[in-house]
Amino acid sequence: MELFCKTVVFFLLVSPSLGIDGEVAQNFIAIAGPLPSQLVYRLHLQNQVLPKEDEGPAVAEGHDYLCQQDLVAPELLQYFSHLREIGVTHYKVFLPWTRILPKADARNPDEAQVQCYQELLETLVAADLRPVVVLQHQHVPGAVAARAMGQKAKTFAELFVEYAEFSFRVFWDLVDVWVTFSDLPEVLISLPYDEPQYQAQALAAAHERAYTIYHEKYSPAGGKLSIALGMDNDILSVKTKLFVSSYLHLEDDSVDFLSLSLQYCCGNETDFYEKLSEFQSVWKDTEILIFSLKFLGCGSVGENPFIPVAAIVTAINKEEARTIGYDVNEFLDLSSSHMLRIAEAGLINFSLSSNTLQENPDAALAPRSSYQKVWEMFSKQSELERDSFLQDVFPSGFLWGTSTGAFNTEGAWAEDGKGESIWDQFGHAGHVYMNQTADVACDSYYKTSYDIYLLRGLHPQLYKFSVSWPRIFPAGTNKTINFKGVEYYNQLINRLIDSNIEPMVTLFHWDLPQALQVLGGWQNDSIIDAFVNYADFCFANFGDRVKIWVTFHEPWVISYAGYGTGEHPPGITDPGVASFKVAHTILKAHAKVWHLYNDKYRSQQLGKVGLVLNSDWAEPKTPANSEDVRASERYLQFMLGWFAHPIFVNGDYPELLKAQVQEVNQQCSTTVAQLPLFTEEEKSWVKGTADFFGLSHYTSRLVSAVTNGTCTPGYESIGNFSSHVDPSWPQTASSWIHVVPWGLRRLLKFVSQEYTGTKIPIYIAGNGMPTEDTGDLINDTLRVDYFRQYINEVLKAVKLDAVDVRAYVVRSLVDGFEGPVGYSLKFGLHHVNFEDSNRPRTPKASAYFYSSVIEKNGFPSKVLDRFSSPVVSDLPVPSKLPNLPASEVPSKAKVVWEKFSSQTNFERDMYFYGTFPENFTWGVSSSAYQIEGGWDADGKGPSIWDNFSHVPGNIKNGDTGDIACDSYNKVEEDIYLLRALGVKNYRFSLSWSRIFPSGRNNSINSHGVDYYNRLINGLVANNITPIVTLYHWDLPQALQDIGGWESSTLIDLFDSFADFCFQTFGDRVKFWITFNEPQVIAWAGYGAGTLPPNVNDPGSAPYRVAHILLKAHARVYHTYDDKYRASQGGVIALCPNIDWVEPKTPSDPRDIEAADRYLQFLVGWFTHPIFKNGDYPEVMKWKVGNRSELQNLPSSRLPVFTAEERDYIRGTADVFCFNSYTSKIVTHSTTRLRPISYEYDQEVLTKVDSSWPSSAITGHRAVAWGLRRLLNWIKEEYGNPPIYIIENGVGIKTKSDVDDNTRIFYYKTYIDEALKAYKLDGVNLRGYNAWSFMDSFEWLNGYDPRFGLHQVDFDNPNRPRTPKRSAVYYAEIIRNNGIPLPKEDKFLYGEFPKNFWWSVATAAYQIEGGWRADGKGLSIWDQFSHTPLKISNDDTGDVACDSYHKIEADVEMLKSLKVSHYRFSISWSRILPDGTTRYINEMGLNYYERLIDALLAANIMPQVTLYHWDLPLALQNIGGWENDTIVQRFKEYAELLFQRLGDKVKFWITFNEPYNTAYCGYGVGTAAPGISIRPGRAPYVVGHNIIKAHAEAWHLYNETYRAKQGGLISITINSDWAEPRNPYNQEDIDAARQYVQFLLGWFAHPIYKNGDYNEVMKTRIRDRSLAQGLSQSRLPEFTESEKQRIKGTYDYFGLNHYTTVLTYKINYPAGVMSYDSDRGVASVTDRSWLNSGSVWLKVTPFGFRKLLKWIKEEYNNPPIYVTENGVSERGDLDFNDTWRMHYYRSYVNEALKAVVLDHVDLRGYTAWTLMDNFEWAVGFDEKFGFYHVNFTDPELRRHPKASARYYAQIINCNGFPDPATGPHPCLELEPEVTPTDITPGGLADNVHFLGLDLTSQSAETALYVLFALSAVGALALALFAFQYGRLSKRSHKQSDMKLSKL
Repeated sequence: MELFCKTVVFFLLVSPSLGIDGEVAQNFIAIAGPLPSQLVYRLHLQNQVLPKEDEGPAVAEGHDYLCQQDLVAPELLQYFSHLREIGVTHYKVFLPWTRILPKADARNPDEAQVQCYQELLETLVAADLRPVVVLQHQHVPGAVAARAMGQKAKTFAELFVEYAEFSFRVFWDLVDVWVTFSDLPEVLISLPYDEPQYQAQALAAAHERAYTIYHEKYSPAGGKLSIALGMDNDILSVKTKLFVSSYLHLEDDSVDFLSLSLQYCCGNETDFYEKLSEFQSVWKDTEILIFSLKFLGCGSVGENPFIPVAAIVTAINKEEARTIGYDVNEFLDLSSSHMLRIAEAGLINFSLSSNTLQENPDAALAPRSSYQKVWEMFSKQSELERDSFLQDVFPSGFLWGTSTGAFNTEGAWAEDGKGESIWDQFGHAGHVYMNQTADVACDSYYKTSYDIYLLRGLHPQLYKFSVSWPRIFPAGTNKTINFKGVEYYNQLINRLIDSNIEPMVTLFHWDLPQALQVLGGWQNDSIIDAFVNYADFCFANFGDRVKIWVTFHEPWVISYAGYGTGEHPPGITDPGVASFKVAHTILKAHAKVWHLYNDKYRSQQLGKVGLVLNSDWAEPKTPANSEDVRASERYLQFMLGWFAHPIFVNGDYPELLKAQVQEVNQQCSTTVAQLPLFTEEEKSWVKGTADFFGLSHYTSRLVSAVTNGTCTPGYESIGNFSSHVDPSWPQTASSWIHVVPWGLRRLLKFVSQEYTGTKIPIYIAGNGMPTEDTGDLINDTLRVDYFRQYINEVLKAVKLDAVDVRAYVVRSLVDGFEGPVGYSLKFGLHHVNFEDSNRPRTPKASAYFYSSVIEKNGFPSKVLDRFSSPVVSDLPVPSKLPNLPASEVPSKAKVVWEKFSSQTNFERDMYFYGTFPENFTWGVSSSAYQIEGGWDADGKGPSIWDNFSHVPGNIKNGDTGDIACDSYNKVEEDIYLLRALGVKNYRFSLSWSRIFPSGRNNSINSHGVDYYNRLINGLVANNITPIVTLYHWDLPQALQDIGGWESSTLIDLFDSFADFCFQTFGDRVKFWITFNEPQVIAWAGYGAGTLPPNVNDPGSAPYRVAHILLKAHARVYHTYDDKYRASQGGVIALCPNIDWVEPKTPSDPRDIEAADRYLQFLVGWFTHPIFKNGDYPEVMKWKVGNRSELQNLPSSRLPVFTAEERDYIRGTADVFCFNSYTSKIVTHSTTRLRPISYEYDQEVLTKVDSSWPSSAITGHRAVAWGLRRLLNWIKEEYGNPPIYIIENGVGIKTKSDVDDNTRIFYYKTYIDEALKAYKLDGVNLRGYNAWSFMDSFEWLNGYDPRFGLHQVDFDNPNRPRTPKRSAVYYAEIIRNNGIPLPKEDKFLYGEFPKNFWWSVATAAYQIEGGWRADGKGLSIWDQFSHTPLKISNDDTGDVACDSYHKIEADVEMLKSLKVSHYRFSISWSRILPDGTTRYINEMGLNYYERLIDALLAANIMPQVTLYHWDLPLALQNIGGWENDTIVQRFKEYAELLFQRLGDKVKFWITFNEPYNTAYCGYGVGTAAPGISIRPGRAPYVVGHNIIKAHAEAWHLYNETYRAKQGGLISITINSDWAEPRNPYNQEDIDAARQYVQFLLGWFAHPIYKNGDYNEVMKTRIRDRSLAQGLSQSRLPEFTESEKQRIKGTYDYFGLNHYTTVLTYKINYPAGVMSYDSDRGVASVTDRSWLNSGSVWLKVTPFGFRKLLKWIKEEYNNPPIYVTENGVSERGDLDFNDTWRMHYYRSYVNEALKAVVLDHVDLRGYTAWTLMDNFEWAVGFDEKFGFYHVNFTDPELRRHPKASARYYAQIINCNGFPDPATGPHPCLELEPEVTPTDITPGGLADNVHFLGLDLTSQSAETALYVLFALSAVGALALALFAFQYGRLSKRSHKQSDMKLSKL
């Protein structure tokens, strides 16, 4: 009966709300819970739920502590579901504060408890019950009471609010009804306050603050919060509203409804009704929830149960009380066996009799989806509220990033073995805008250093890039692995980590290998395993460093655009089937890769794997239309849910998606869409396969429902929605991206609600907008606004909506290839100029903006003064330098000339490898007037340079510094690029007139001070040490008006300015320079008058001004010393300019004195007083004094310091700073006395060497070795003080020089000379600064010469800065702290294979002579050399080395060399005088027979060249090699030699260097026969005939003689190696390839590959020929039979190699017909390469190995014989040819590396040449021989050079024995046997080596030991560097500038 009664009451309680008001009914609350203790028992949960101490009687309160991990059993879900079925809508959950935050600290929650309650709430939601969560029920936790004890009431409130906010944040998406406190008496009693009113105040404050925070940050649409009040006689009993309000401070606006706990006592009904009536009258306007309803003493209602029940119902609903819900627990007593039966299977069954409760479906609250909740939450926002800007910062540890995709940026589409991708195919098929392709894109494959440079400037924490699958696996599978691609990604990853940037790596960003697409691509399930193998490879190879992996980037785009609309490759249009199939495959592939990582790699690598899903936000087009709301949700589910739901929810597609597809198919007669099904196993496999949720988002859409759907398959028709945009939304350059920032916040909330909650972090992995490729490409204010708004919406989501976003990644780092629209849309933070082959990158305004967001971690409301306490830099510790005596005349520093001037070029120019000390400081320099601009901004006063530059004609082009680089307004931009460079210091100057406009301290310009403070603070924040120059030439005009530096008043004024600067900036500036280049101030400003103030008084004013400058400097030094040094601890110096001077004749003492005098007048003028004795150099005093007297002047024009002044000036510098750019040659000169001039006073004459490389500044020539000598001079002259190079650089005259090769050569050589000075000479060099930071105003030359590492576009008002290649190069120098020996250049010890052939070579015409002897016919070289002006000095080969008569002498030399072989050539015209076999000259043949016999007798094998350029003249007279009959003539000639010599010759070379015959002989005419009239045709015809002649000779030997004679026959091809001039430029790389194919490939490709010319040649020559109006290519074609006959006509690859070139593309006019124009390549050489005696031959050993390896790879590893390699000399004879020994040592070692490391099949090596000989067009000027031939001696005696013995030693050792294993016997050669008499005096006995007189043998040994020691040293250095690198990485990162005291 009781059950029946309660059930009826339940019905009555519910029924009043039904049918009265639909809205009330829909929101009606029928609340049950918490979980009764009986049910806990029944479900066997007691042990899991309660701790031991809470068992027994405490079980009744079990609901307080419900959580262990197994609580949420399936039974609960059934129980909750049943409650929902019978009409319960809400369920109470009491959160246990003490368990959730056991330490009362939200930073340390109990994660297990949080997880458990989350699961409990999720179970409720799954059963469609809505939780009502009570934050605190009964006693507060002991830990809380303890912390609040003795504190004010607000302490408890703060603790409670912390707990409440934590709960809101964690459970927000599951709960929309909260109660702060229930059972208030228990709560109040437990509070640690004695007075009841304090208890009440504490509780009220806690509640009200929780209410405020909830509604400010966490309240969803419809979310409500209350407090549960009782109606009993406790201290909170409600008497009147006023009482409650004043006592509790509970106003109406601190509860959303009133929670009321009621007790009905049967038998005491009257009291109950009175209280209730009173309560309702007080709170009549408030919604009331009967939170708790209990019946007391009603067990005997007996026969009339309806009386009390009906009374309660009537009472509660009377009058105007707005009751919104009731507690129904009393009607759900589950202890009744009628209600609950536990089945044997453990399931709960409910049975209600038909007369109990009937379910009313309308009473139930329809479950709201995540989308509805989120949309409702934001739909009521006003625009003002929606668009408000939040000033706040992101949480600490938030990650900022930027991104690229491989196919968007890498380029190099077919480089280094990369396979074709579907995007390559797509672009080549012409599917992209303007037929653009991604072939080169941004060229990032070659520009890792450039991209890292930009990233360092931007300084994000993350860089998201993708790996190109076909670059790693060209065919898509692991059967072929491209290790060069792997190397590229390894380099990129390593460089990122070096730069403290975390790589976030995408495995698949749309660029599928074409080989896999052919098999069906993502429609073929087999691709899953291919993708898993690819991922496995990436994890294995990169996973040790990559910790964030993205499997797929935007799979929706792949499915939709690639297979749905066909806009993207593979271009399939099948939205109903293929699109869904592809998505299905991708999901399975993703899951499989996640599991692979999880199972195989996670435990070691500890990384995360997720994917990036793209989604718009969908907003209903008509918010009031529920269909549009549902359509918007469908839009999101079709876009995002399609992929997210299977992974993040349940392993399956969203129900909404499945239902929609089913509905569409049912409505249409055919199947419109096929959504594949997951098996149950697949669902469990797919679910949960992401460690983060990657989201990319760009825009939003308005979505409406489609009323008349079609059955045509389409994305929108299947989804039954239509998308639109609001016309008010700003449009970007792309039609699909509109700017709708608030959509991102909503989308993030949706993702959090639907997928991630608090368990999965969200990474925004793509957000950005495109601009067009027209207009202002740099100042992208639209993008800045976009980022500002969108990032702020992310901030709101994080801060206001508690969304767990951990990262934000911008798209993209650089502009790139944007798919079908090509390069027309620009997404980059950096502009890329795709018209320039260098692909220069320029930071846009958005890059600087985003960088500042990163730096500030958001949008702080007030930028804190980050620099209130200055960063302590590693600085030079000042120490007093020693007092030095006055310099002698000439100074003792003349030892520098004695030491260095006698160096050979080899010794001087040899490149040195090594690094600087750890605390070495690298920097760049600038100066105020040159870069700042803002000439009259913000109160700046005019300077002398402002006035001067405003006078027309003063500056080139009328330029001024008014704006310059606008650095005054670009502090952020400048720091960005300094950060990118990685400098440790930045030297800049202060503009005196910007700080003191009038020059005096009574006019301080705070704006100017603020500018420098911002700059200095920014530098210090980035660990860049400011080096500040007080005066860099820009004197305030107001001070010039009182006399400028001629007035001693300026001493005080300058001191006043300096004092202010020390005081204002000295807490952060620790390195000060008083004057920059005081000599220029004095001489150019006041002497020559070329610079302002333009005083032209050359004889006196410079000395007066210098005198004042020195005193002003000393005054400032003492001010710093006395007032600031103790507290600031900085250093101070001045900075002179110094050119090095080399005496014209170093052996002439007068020239030495002149050089010393020049330096004393230039630099000693200022540094001698400071660093020596306080006075001018003696030589200056002497010269100026004497000349003044000769000029009849009463006293010297050089002022005199008093003794006091000398003491004051002496020692006023802590370090030695200087600027240097160039060198000069100086000689003594007697100069005229009038006009009086400082220049004439020096009595010197200077000039430059015209061979020194010039620059944009006249007189500034690059003479790198001068810097080393200058540093040594400073060391000797000034006692080796700490030295800083403050300016060093080169000007180039061009507007655009981003590929500034010349500047790189300059720095490469100058920095190396500085390194030599430090490492080899012990110079105390502490720092190096490049001039200049960026292009700037270069004084009188305006903006013409460009000195900058960064290009500035002075035509653009924004003054964009673009890093040049030199900036990237210099950044590498800084990173390496010098120039460490490249790993590949390390010397390799080891031996060549046994039976390796060692040979030496000559050629007939070059050595034989006997030009008419014994019936020899004339050759083309006989004629050519007898033609005037063809050969240097009119030399001829008539006699040459007379080898025709000196067989014995030649063989003796060969025996001394220990060669196994000797390569020589046969003179065709000596054998066949007319070139034909009509007449054979037996005398000629006999010579070769005798030679061969002599060789064999000496155990030396002959290697015979049939043709080495000396064609019989008779054959040339009938066309020579242009006449194809010569093929037969050559064959006949070859046959004669095979017949007569073949039994003894086993190694034949058909042709030597056919390229030279064809190009030099018939193209440019520099060699015989000297034809140059058909340069575009003749070389190709000649080459064609040579190839055919070679093939015929080979076949003849092969078919007729090989079997009997058993020899080898092939051809020798010459080739340089070609490196790209710019290795980061695809065009230069192509040029290098083209160069080699046109040179070596011309002949090698037909012979060693396919019988035909290479495609590079064929294509280029054909295209140019057709463009020239010809009907066919000028390159002849082989017939198919000829191809077959030519292909494979080799037994080995003969190679001649000498040098390497740097190549770049050059475009000849279309009409030019020549080999050179066809090749289209120009070449230069690197200035750091050693020279030789030949202008074309630079010593470049590295190229030898590369060429050998290239031949191996290009021609399938043929056996290679190097048939020539050597080096020349010119000029005076030196038997100690150390340069040649160096050449052979390094080149042969590279050959060894090719064999040992690269597995090249190298069989033999031949040196060129045995002896000095006739070197073709240069005659006898250039000498290559091991043996010197004295051509002035009629006997032509041969004498060995040191290199002969060295080469013999290499041969004897068969390589290079490791000195570490001890002395090797092969190094002990027997005494030299001189093959011919040595002339008197023993020319070869003694040699000079490193300044010592040694025997040649000793010199060789010394050289060998020196080289060995160098190698060991290099190894030790490398090991040291490695160990140090490891240590430094471990050590705490410090500021980079450590300058210790001397």
